[in-house]
Amino acid sequence: MIEDEVKAKMNATLEHFKQELKNLRTNRANPGIVEGVAVDVYGAHMKVKELASITTPEARQILISPFDPHTAGAIAKGIEKANLNLQPVLEGHSIRINVPPMDQAMRQEIVKQGKKKAEDAKIAIRDIRRKSNDLIKQKKSSGDLTEDLVKKLEKNIQDLTDKFCKQIDDLFSAKEKEIMAV
Repeated sequence: MIEDEVKAKMNATLEHFKQELKNLRTNRANPGIVEGVAVDVYGAHMKVKELASITTPEARQILISPFDPHTAGAIAKGIEKANLNLQPVLEGHSIRINVPPMDQAMRQEIVKQGKKKAEDAKIAIRDIRRKSNDLIKQKKSSGDLTEDLVKKLEKNIQDLTDKFCKQIDDLFSAKEKEIMAV
């Protein structure tokens, strides 16, 4: 039971990390760059992906087609405010964003951001391990678990931790190659 709970929490952390990676910019246009941008419309904060369909008609271009044409201006302003180094251009009821090529310094900065996100994810995984090991020790001291079972659970949780940390490293390595590609 404890193992299943630990695995579920670690999976959630991994999924969050995957979302974080989508938001990192690469040389190719990626809808994930603007999906999470907050926009002030209808008296509330909403994300671009809730207000429009986002496509990439070309390798270096993002096209945003709002479901409500009146929100196009607000979406463009939200993208400008998000400080993504992108210049949205209003074309009628849609927004076109040309993604400029990145220079080496910009790529290295984005890789640095990615490394921090990867390290944060691994810290979260290790924190889950620590909390579950504390819970196991607590149950052992109250007599709910035997010494053998405690050792087995700790080993299994460590194996899960290693597995998830390796997955994070692998995902980041792939993303780093994508970012550094010219």
